[in-house]
Amino acid sequence: MKAAFLVGPQTIEVREAPLPACPTDGLVLEMRACGVCGSDLRRWREGPPAGVDHLIQGHELAGVVLEAGAQVTRFQVGDRLAVAPDIHCGECWYCRRGLFNLCPALKLLGITPGLDGGFAERVVLTGELLRNGIVHRMPEGSSWHEGALAETLSSVLASHEKCATSLGETVVVMGAGPIGCLHVVIARARGARVLVSEPNPARRGRAEQFEPDAVLDPSQQDVVSEVKRLTHGLGADVVICANPVASTQTQAVEMARRGGRIVLFGGLPKADPMVRLNANLIHYGEQVVLGAFSYHPRFHEEALEVLRRKVVRAEQFVTHTRPLSRIAEAFAIAASGEALKVMVEPD
Repeated sequence: MKAAFLVGPQTIEVREAPLPACPTDGLVLEMRACGVCGSDLRRWREGPPAGVDHLIQGHELAGVVLEAGAQVTRFQVGDRLAVAPDIHCGECWYCRRGLFNLCPALKLLGITPGLDGGFAERVVLTGELLRNGIVHRMPEGSSWHEGALAETLSSVLASHEKCATSLGETVVVMGAGPIGCLHVVIARARGARVLVSEPNPARRGRAEQFEPDAVLDPSQQDVVSEVKRLTHGLGADVVICANPVASTQTQAVEMARRGGRIVLFGGLPKADPMVRLNANLIHYGEQVVLGAFSYHPRFHEEALEVLRRKVVRAEQFVTHTRPLSRIAEAFAIAASGEALKVMVEPD
């Protein structure tokens, strides 16, 4: 079979690899679509982790079951599955309380070395993944792109539930990449008025199709003042930092109203994770600053249903596709900012 091996910084080699054996308690999945994620791009730029000679990435996965181990009763050959990366331990303090995404022993398909991901013609889903991971049957009639996009959407749904976005509120989304645009759609679906801040002109243009109430250019506008103007001096109810830019987190505290919520959705670079926030605005204004990372498995199931109902339309988000043999092009397109979401498909 063909598989894409990340072997160095910005270097992916498509090689022939042995067909995987099916575990007695696991599955072999034939990949039908796998999205290129921002975290994939960060690892692609850096190359494999230290001490690791290669990595098969890909964690936004949809495919069909080719083989099922003798001990597997939940799934069978021919099932159309959507897969997310998280594998929790099931035993720690967090897992026992259903906070699976906070498990200190969390492993990630296509990210943790040794857990080969979806950028291959066939992917092994181990018994551990089936027990403690995130795998759901796709709803009838769903497309492969919808199955793969469900992983990205899941974390967006979880963060809006966590910050309780509600009818009539004003939500500011900082960043109009694929995640930012998903936040726009979900915030509007929950009845909020949405403002978007994005410096990239191409991304600002793409954001318009999702019908935000205003699109701001932080390179030309004082976005804090503009948000205050558009909210009659009050400030935003919710500000979502959907990018890896520290300055937007600083601005988020300044543009949120008293009692407002700030969601730190985009992780900062590990080499420079520090940010300055006006603690007096948080303290005297009783603002709430929330971290948002991953999600409970139920949000993946909900995401598949949201996509099936066309609340989120996959065709608006998947702007480019490339076959596995041309995966280097897929990464280059995603890295350029030209695409919203790039999908890798079998040859």
